[in-house]
Amino acid sequence: MPETRLTVSISSLLNSTKRIHLSAITSVRELDNIPDVRDGLTRKERIVLYCLDKIQKERNGRNVPTAMLYGRVVEYVDMTENELQGILQRFSNSNNRPAS
Repeated sequence: MPETRLTVSISSLLNSTKRIHLSAITSVRELDNIPDVRDGLTRKERIVLYCLDKIQKERNGRNVPTAMLYGRVVEYVDMTENELQGILQRFSNSNNRPAS
């Protein structure tokens, strides 16, 4: 049998590894915006609620400044200020719906 040699350059391996890593990061970011089937909350919304609850307990039930909440949320997930504002608005609007 003839001997087959496989030649692979280091740069091609590194490039393919970078592509795989970037696609994994992209898919994780996409998953942050998919609602959970149990309650309809996205991962980002769940983190906002978790941080809000934790800070309220630290502050003995007092209101939480948005800037403080944003600082805690970005420790867990990459989010813009506008995304946080949108989530907070959705939460406040969902509490104002009439009961059915």
